[in-house]
Amino acid sequence: MTFGPASELGVGLFEDTAPFEYVPGRSEEEVESIIRAVYRQVLGNAYIMESERAAIPESQFKLGQLSVREFVREIGKSDAYISRFFETCPRYRFIELNFKHFLGRAPNSFDEMKAHSAILEAGGWAAEVDSYLDSDEYQEAFGENFVPFYRGYKSGPNRTMVEFTHMFALARGASSSDFKGSLAGKTPVLNKNIILGTPIAIVPPSGGSSGDGWSFQEPPISAPTRQGSGAGENGKVYRIEVTGYGSPGAVNRVSRFRRSNKVYLVPYAQLSQEYQRIHKQGGKIASITAVN
Repeated sequence: MTFGPASELGVGLFEDTAPFEYVPGRSEEEVESIIRAVYRQVLGNAYIMESERAAIPESQFKLGQLSVREFVREIGKSDAYISRFFETCPRYRFIELNFKHFLGRAPNSFDEMKAHSAILEAGGWAAEVDSYLDSDEYQEAFGENFVPFYRGYKSGPNRTMVEFTHMFALARGASSSDFKGSLAGKTPVLNKNIILGTPIAIVPPSGGSSGDGWSFQEPPISAPTRQGSGAGENGKVYRIEVTGYGSPGAVNRVSRFRRSNKVYLVPYAQLSQEYQRIHKQGGKIASITAVN
């Protein structure tokens, strides 16, 4: 399930678009839509010129000689992919984008990043791309005939606050591009946060400047709540801005009054517990930022 209304978190298009699946006997138009979806997913929503298209793999896919997974592999090993994300990006930026493009999620830990760094070191970029497509996780999530899709922004069992916020840092809406449209450019987005295992602020795409929309209007910080007490013993403290608590007496409605905004100061050790509490009460997290 997605945490909060998808449209307000910048992932509405991902949530509202059904996964693309190849089924034998599909029309030529439907097959073309699958090909476009593969390019969009694997190349990070980058603009593709006609000369950059993989003509031979496309033809093989249309003839049924390649599954969706093998077509994804061909695009992942294409000059278009390697020139954009391997030759011009630092190692860990390349790896975090591989997780996003091929598995639809952010890396879970620095250990996972290091394991793929070792694959890259030993076998080169081709082995690194193969490691995702040949994994059990890929098969369980997408199989042979589904185009990979973003799934790391959904909350679920055995998922932590860290993984959730890291995916939002990598996927900033359907209009962004991993090639030229990302604010991070060629710099790793997760950087020290993946090393330390710390969450990253979730800031909705509207940015907070508009009075009509999801973004917070920067309410003054409240006194430390019970959730923030004892921070000295628990380490770093995070400021959680919450809005959208249901209006009294209304069912499944979101209050748009500013007085529904809340600010909590929470020790790192209690972030996951607080995340679940807010979720159960119907609140929507606008941002999570460190305050010390």
